[in-house]
Amino acid sequence: MDQIQAAIHIDEEAMIDIEKLAVSLHEELESLYPLSDQYNSIYRVPKRLRELNEKAYTPQVVSIGPLHYGTDKLIPMEEHKRRYLQDFLRRTEAKNIVDYVAIIKSNEVKLRNSYAEDIKLGSDEFVKMILVDAAFIIEILLKSKFRNLQNRNDRIFTKPWMITDIMFDMCLLENQLPFFILKELVADIPMASTDDNKPPIIKLIHEFTKDSWDFSKIEDNSENKSFDRVEHLVDFLSISLVPSESYRPEKKKLGSLTTPTVTELHQAGVKFKQVPNKSLFEMKFDGGSGVLEIPHLKVVKETELLFRNLLAFEQCHGSTNCINDFVVLINHLVNTPKDVDLLIQFGIIENWLSDSVGVSTLFHNLVKETSIIPDNFYFSVLVDDMKSYCKTPWHRWKATLKQDYFRNPWTGISVFAAIVLLGLTCVQTVYSVLKK
Repeated sequence: MDQIQAAIHIDEEAMIDIEKLAVSLHEELESLYPLSDQYNSIYRVPKRLRELNEKAYTPQVVSIGPLHYGTDKLIPMEEHKRRYLQDFLRRTEAKNIVDYVAIIKSNEVKLRNSYAEDIKLGSDEFVKMILVDAAFIIEILLKSKFRNLQNRNDRIFTKPWMITDIMFDMCLLENQLPFFILKELVADIPMASTDDNKPPIIKLIHEFTKDSWDFSKIEDNSENKSFDRVEHLVDFLSISLVPSESYRPEKKKLGSLTTPTVTELHQAGVKFKQVPNKSLFEMKFDGGSGVLEIPHLKVVKETELLFRNLLAFEQCHGSTNCINDFVVLINHLVNTPKDVDLLIQFGIIENWLSDSVGVSTLFHNLVKETSIIPDNFYFSVLVDDMKSYCKTPWHRWKATLKQDYFRNPWTGISVFAAIVLLGLTCVQTVYSVLKK
């Protein structure tokens, strides 16, 4: 009898445990935020990419958005962010903090669904974080554009290194806020009117990024772009740098990516021409004249950071492979430091690293964990044209003659004199034979 009662007791305890587990799981399911029909656009960088260079994807001074929220080393910036929220709230009398909290709250589901992973923060904490970070970004952009808005006691703009570090942190894929919320919050802030139709937040981003990266191409190449559907700052940089569909070259399947290096092209007689203030993708090769046009590229220590985050966004978002194809092509062109030296000599690469080895190594590292799609490689026609030119023997012979024997006037005169002497010797020999 006792054994039967014990068995019943065990069964009852097991049932209670099962019910608790079911209730717990049900509560977890109920706590999930509903999915919207919008696409994710802000991603955690895949582990295989992060392991290549952890620092290139990790904010150093400020967290933006939820993915690095609460990180110990970034907490000191939180006070500055709250001060910037104070400044933001003083910008307009049309709305107060209650209005802005209501705006964030009404967009909470859409904001959460902008991120590719479930955000664990509770509703109140999430809304507060978004408002503080959004106000911080807007104030950074405004104070960068309008110097008179900067406070002389400002702890950020009085330290040049800090605003530079913040700018780089704002360009990280994991450190983004959706642009739609910035656009809505900045709508009531009075700013100088302009002739173009760009949204105010896009204009501010233009000013903030164009000089920082030395990408004048960002401004020039973006004049005819539509920014209505910009997702965030990294997406803005991608849209600005990548050519519109109407400007892209004809599609052609790539046979093999055995692109000649800069040195090999030079030995085949190819002439290099720097094209200033053009999109990075406006590389052109004229097989008739043998001229390869390449836009100017300034390489600084943060160049790797920019390209790594653009590449990560391309791989996660799947909208284009243009940045990937550009990096792959440059890596093949600058296979050795000697290739880099030639591009520096022709004014195409402006190297701010310690040496040419650093440039070639940078691109060698960038192409790790990348791949190409032969049917859709952006530079297929360019690569095939360069390979065809290098395979023509006459081009190589002519280049060798010019580079080795006519490099300077005295060498040319010596070669010419030798040819004349050889000709006279032949004439004398023929004359002697005929005379006999």
